[in-house]
Amino acid sequence: MAQKVLIFADVGIDDTIALIYGYMSEAIEIVGIVADYGNIPRDNAIANIEYVRSLFDTEEVANLTVISGAEIPMTSELPEFVTEIHGEYGLGPITPPTAGEDVTFENFYEIIDVIEEYKNELIIVNIGRLTSLATMFLLYPETMENVKGYYIMGGAFWVPGNVTAVSEANFHGDPVAAQIVLTYAENVTIIPLNVTEYAIATPEMVDYIDQVGEIDIVKPLIDYYYNFYKQRNPNTQGSPLHDVITLMAVDREDMFGFRELPVHIVQAKEGTERGQSIADIRPFGSLEEEAEKEIKGHRIAFNFDYEKFFEDFMSVMTGRTPQ
Repeated sequence: MAQKVLIFADVGIDDTIALIYGYMSEAIEIVGIVADYGNIPRDNAIANIEYVRSLFDTEEVANLTVISGAEIPMTSELPEFVTEIHGEYGLGPITPPTAGEDVTFENFYEIIDVIEEYKNELIIVNIGRLTSLATMFLLYPETMENVKGYYIMGGAFWVPGNVTAVSEANFHGDPVAAQIVLTYAENVTIIPLNVTEYAIATPEMVDYIDQVGEIDIVKPLIDYYYNFYKQRNPNTQGSPLHDVITLMAVDREDMFGFRELPVHIVQAKEGTERGQSIADIRPFGSLEEEAEKEIKGHRIAFNFDYEKFFEDFMSVMTGRTPQ
């Protein structure tokens, strides 16, 4: 039976590819999407979601719930958007037909309805900033106890960050929200840059998907993404699909190697360390007096099997089993 998934996303290019993958996968049923700020403004994210949904002629995709999420982080700063990486609407060079239209609506409470409908079997996948998810823990902690598990794209543990030398974008964008989620959520799996940076789609993979796949926007999206990474690092072999591999993890845990460790997010307002994810690897735990109570650990992916990633991604995106 397909895994029921509620996605929280800021809908950049890799988020969009993750949504397309989720719509096409038989192992995953996306039952709702919470559109947040992050890579792009929230309203542009909503326009993106509606456009991509229109490409799928299925009742399941047409009827899934779209929820208007956060516009700014809990740090109260105005977010900075990265259109040079993702495009104005998170669609690279593509502008959706509804661009510029007023899509403002308030239905955040509908997250409760989704959780209640699928209680104890619903999995939340957060592939953007964690502001909306943290808000749920502050407002409805008892409701969140009905969620089966959480998969979070975020963090960088002893590897370079992608915003600062040590910080990954989702945790850096709202470190307050990230700490709230990791404090209160149970059954959390963190998919950090340690693995997502290596979950790459090469130009050859993208060309093949374009030739035999059914969704025409995949190649222009990933090509746009790849051009940015290629300019930043001429040695790069492809585009990292941070959010796709996080969604994959819901059904393909066999791809990963995990460790369970306590995690702390640095709350600095600025500086290199802001949003840094620190895992406590001490075998004896903390010696601090206030830590006498049991310290919560989270499951963190530190390695993965690229061959399994390749086979799963290509088979779903093309409808064919790779040879």
